[in-house]
Amino acid sequence: MYKILVVEDDIDLKEGLEFALKEDGYIVLTAETKKQAAVCYNSHDFDLVLMDCNLPDGSGFELCTDIRQNSNVAILMLTARDGELDEVKALNLGVDDYMKKPFSLAVLKARIRNLLRRKDADNFIESNGIRINNNNNTIYMNETKIDVTAVEYKLLRYLIENKDQVLSKEQILSYIWDTEEKYVDDNIVSVNIRRLRIKIEQNPSQPEYIKTVHGMGYIWKTKF
Repeated sequence: MYKILVVEDDIDLKEGLEFALKEDGYIVLTAETKKQAAVCYNSHDFDLVLMDCNLPDGSGFELCTDIRQNSNVAILMLTARDGELDEVKALNLGVDDYMKKPFSLAVLKARIRNLLRRKDADNFIESNGIRINNNNNTIYMNETKIDVTAVEYKLLRYLIENKDQVLSKEQILSYIWDTEEKYVDDNIVSVNIRRLRIKIEQNPSQPEYIKTVHGMGYIWKTKF
């Protein structure tokens, strides 16, 4: 079930959007200011943010910039201003879609569905019951959220992106830790592999997913 954050200071419009989107089965949270939106966004995992361009304590442009620092969540911006420069600015900041008020509710809903389909295709990785959400860097296993560190997240994503391929310790080190050509003990790979197995394997001592290929490295084995 998709979760949407609606950021709109027009109370009637905000409540109307909330009602209409909930009718379509979305989980909807709302905010009226940039500050409220930031607090709400940082407290939940959203699939889409529907935001007004003009807010009482700032702008949708500023909110978009803040969100895009660490998230690829879908963003649809609404505006009452009829200016091409605003639209260009929004798209350059990373807004995925842009609509002028007044708008058709049916068209808005269609655009939301389209954005969510596109983001699903681009930002979700699935294998063996594991679902990685690149929008908010979360991992679910059979609908249960798995708490992982930033390194564990990056390691698991790297393994799944290269499923059924053997990755050497050197490759893993280079991708995850050795970006600045600093020496890192390769034992750290084994340590984090072990931690991941404890979190996702039914029997970590006899792993089904993250397998060791002796003398070569590790492989994420797809179950057929």
